[in-house]
Amino acid sequence: MVGAQRTRVAVIIGSTRTGRFGPTVAEWFASLARQRADLDVDVVDLVETDLPDVSPGDGPAPAPVRDLAPRLGRADAFVVVTPEYNHSFPASLKTAIDWFFDEWMAKPVGFVSYGGTGGGLRAVEALRLVFAEVHATTIRNVVSFHDYPERFGPDRTPHDPAADAAAKSQLDQLLWWAHALRNHRTQQPYQA
Repeated sequence: MVGAQRTRVAVIIGSTRTGRFGPTVAEWFASLARQRADLDVDVVDLVETDLPDVSPGDGPAPAPVRDLAPRLGRADAFVVVTPEYNHSFPASLKTAIDWFFDEWMAKPVGFVSYGGTGGGLRAVEALRLVFAEVHATTIRNVVSFHDYPERFGPDRTPHDPAADAAAKSQLDQLLWWAHALRNHRTQQPYQA
């Protein structure tokens, strides 16, 4: 922790499909993150944001965009929880990224993915390209669940204790980047 300032992490649930598994994965990850005294965690469920499907235009931003902007803007770092749909990430996630720019800029993004045999890793690789375009920094380590329904128990947590260790390691990396980028943005604002 830098001084007494806690790091604000927004955990974004990228899927909006009926019957989605994203909230299970996100709540598991967020519960681990909340155990840390140096973090404030905000779970952003895209189902609840009601972002418009249309691309941003030149006019004023719609109310749902204006409502979400401060939450994303306050975050020092992001963790995107994404499934893999057809070798990529959900359209709802692309919509959320496209509506914002300054909110992502010069901030780190980590990923927790889930899917079939690929564990959502193709979605993550596609997201890295998108986040690079909005000047965000993606971290290398990914927490990934292949064949995800088999990986979680009735208590909605992973069977394998290595998942907790992977999440904690990812949080350590994310916080390193969050501190470094926040400190540098304070000294010299980032310009795209």
